[in-house]
Amino acid sequence: MNDKADHVMNHIELDTLSASEPPRLVRAMGDPFQIGNEIGSQTANLIAESLNTYMNRFQRDAGHTPARVRELGQQYGSALREWDPRIARTLEGMANTSDQEFELLVALNARTELLYGAPSHENGCTSVAVLPQGTASGHTLLAQNWDWRMEQQRNAFVLATRDENGFASIVLTEAGMLMKSGFNSSGIGLCNNLLVSDRDGSLEGTVPMHLAIRGVVDQPRMSLAHRKLLPTARSSSANVLLADGGGEAIDFELVPDDFGVIYPKNHLIVHANHFETEVPVRDLKRSTFALTLLRSPRLRRLLEAKAIDASVTTHDIATALRDGYSSPDALCRYPDPDLPEYEQLATIFSVIMDLDAREFWIAGFPVDRSPYFEWNLDTVFDHPEPRVGLFPAGTEERS
Repeated sequence: MNDKADHVMNHIELDTLSASEPPRLVRAMGDPFQIGNEIGSQTANLIAESLNTYMNRFQRDAGHTPARVRELGQQYGSALREWDPRIARTLEGMANTSDQEFELLVALNARTELLYGAPSHENGCTSVAVLPQGTASGHTLLAQNWDWRMEQQRNAFVLATRDENGFASIVLTEAGMLMKSGFNSSGIGLCNNLLVSDRDGSLEGTVPMHLAIRGVVDQPRMSLAHRKLLPTARSSSANVLLADGGGEAIDFELVPDDFGVIYPKNHLIVHANHFETEVPVRDLKRSTFALTLLRSPRLRRLLEAKAIDASVTTHDIATALRDGYSSPDALCRYPDPDLPEYEQLATIFSVIMDLDAREFWIAGFPVDRSPYFEWNLDTVFDHPEPRVGLFPAGTEERS
């Protein structure tokens, strides 16, 4: 921890900090509509708050009136029903028990697209995958720091679902939405980072990125995940890092109608918020996204020697994700007190996934001062209490 981060902490209300407690866990089982019903009934208050937050941002930052948001939600909803009826049914079930409009929930899942071009359209995720050849356990590891608005930390939760066929997943998401990062019972895992290019912006007939990645985590094998993701019509750019317990990882820099590919180097893939492939676009944010040009190479440097030595552990990844270089705009990000509160970002959650052991580790803000909590996808539906571990250096571990 450095002096600037300590200064920031002194100006954050203590009741906003929940890192000493695990995030909320929501479990839902059944067919898609039943799963949506369960999510909606358990998180109705969070969905209302999240909708209120984003409706204000849609109007203030992008000029979208409530009527326009509904219109866009209808357009995206039509495309969604054609592209993946099961996801559409899940949102219909969620709307049913949360007393919200289906179109508004679809629009909420299109927050990236609706905020395109807005001055405040920035976040700063950093992701990493380590192949089994680089880990001490011989397992595939996948991790991400999610940098976003502090106001949304209280509206995010861990979602575990199991459908009528027994197919399960565990993901981090925001209320009213279905996916940010996570993995499924086949060991397919995904992390999503924002990219912004000069191709973004055309909405007609496209699928919102947060719904597209939900469709990916619903796939039982890597080849189907690729087929679900890559041909999908999209209006926004994104980086999607995919890995699986079968020992593979691949990174896709997605833009409308095209994509670039990154393969592992020295058993690692790392990515932040700028384009690194030759995909023919103009990167609109590489000069302004906070420290993006250094976050991915720095995370690689922090882990690469151990990856070459086949000794990376989940603790090593946790330590790297807590890195404070150039704070507050570090890998482990703090709100910048020099910015207006409305524009401040922080690492509100950090996730580490063992895709072979089916372990989902998560720590909340402030990540560098907090332990991670772990749920196992194989047991979470019977044993909802998390295990605590991966403590910061210098803190006393407790069982």
